[in-house]
Amino acid sequence: MNFRHEMPLLNADERRNSFDEVALGYDEQTAIAEAKRCLHCKNPLCAGGCPVKIRIPEFIAEVAKGDFAKAYDIIYSSNKLPSVTGRVCPQEVQCESKCILGIKGESVAIGNLERFVADWHDKHSRRNDDLSATAGCGEKVSDGVKSSDNADNSVGSKIRVAVIGSGPCGLTAAGELAERGYAVTVFEALHKGGGVLSYGIPSFRLPKSIVGSVICGLKSKGVEFVYNAVAGRSFTIGDLKKWGYKSIIVCSGAGLPRFMGIDGEDFGGVCSANEYLTRINLMEAAGEGAKTPVTRGGKTVVVGGGNVAMDAARAALRLGSKVTVVYRRGEKELPARHEEYLHAVEEGVEFCFMTNPTKFIGDESGRLTGAVVQKMQAGLPDASGRASPVPIAGSEYTIECDQVIMALGTSPNPLIKKAMDGVFDDRGRIIADEDGRTNL
Repeated sequence: MNFRHEMPLLNADERRNSFDEVALGYDEQTAIAEAKRCLHCKNPLCAGGCPVKIRIPEFIAEVAKGDFAKAYDIIYSSNKLPSVTGRVCPQEVQCESKCILGIKGESVAIGNLERFVADWHDKHSRRNDDLSATAGCGEKVSDGVKSSDNADNSVGSKIRVAVIGSGPCGLTAAGELAERGYAVTVFEALHKGGGVLSYGIPSFRLPKSIVGSVICGLKSKGVEFVYNAVAGRSFTIGDLKKWGYKSIIVCSGAGLPRFMGIDGEDFGGVCSANEYLTRINLMEAAGEGAKTPVTRGGKTVVVGGGNVAMDAARAALRLGSKVTVVYRRGEKELPARHEEYLHAVEEGVEFCFMTNPTKFIGDESGRLTGAVVQKMQAGLPDASGRASPVPIAGSEYTIECDQVIMALGTSPNPLIKKAMDGVFDDRGRIIADEDGRTNL
């Protein structure tokens, strides 16, 4: 059997008390051996499963030869964030799910190889990746944006483009545009760049030095970053046009957390996964002497089953909490990556499937003391094709906890509406044509 080379990991005992990266990466010998598993199909299906159409068989062929630099060039021509996507992209349901080897055995570890190539390049390039903050590279962090900051900012004959948001979309757009000769300014609401890559994904999955290295690379290509600049509050689309930007790309993401609207959500111990992870990842609340408060120890309930729920659960575990994930569907229907679920289980996170909260309870002082949940059963398929969870009458019970983290997905931030007079749908999303153009 042509077995896949597994990614080496920190052992579970080490992981429970550390925010160090769990996946350790391939060495050169393992990467070459894994690349040689590729069958180089005449009609490769893997590339069709890649959203950005990386020329997968071509880069794998170069890895097999040991030409990692050429492999990187092939990947980078289609994907400006390979060190990120190699870690967090769900390859198992995209490119790897199309691999012919996976029909009767194990698919080629395309994601692991992408990560290896990107890490090899970063290690051997001359890029300055010594970053204590993603706003580094010797640049002073801006205290927001004023009209005078940009009105007379001459960049010669280059066409000026503004990018709103420095998450994966914004970073990719900035990289593509800079390589085409445009003068790019990225406006970021927070005090560090990276968007969800910085505030949302814990360092045990995506080290912040990786994000910093990407931003440093963009700055070396002339991309300007303006921090503490909130679209809809610090500036509008009209302002950007007045300041001379000929084109504007909105990459503001979906950072508004959702809640269930049940009793007890206003207890002090209930928060969104966005807030919780931002405190840990961006505000460094997990560190000794951190000024940003975060709950340590105790008992935590995480509501949800996606990757964000796994991130929040595993982060809480690392801060000494006994963690229970409550998910209203079954194990096979978890939307989280399977490997993230397995890692959570290995580390000691407990799961209550087919279970959903009905309310949160507390004591007379307003302190959260528990989550009242009820068992669910599979009903008729919903719009997604999955069975709708239906409550089982009389099945309620209480899980003791002093912290609840709601990880139920997000919506676009409504502030973006104040930045532009565009047309929005009922979910607050900008309406655009198939090429992404708005009516402005």
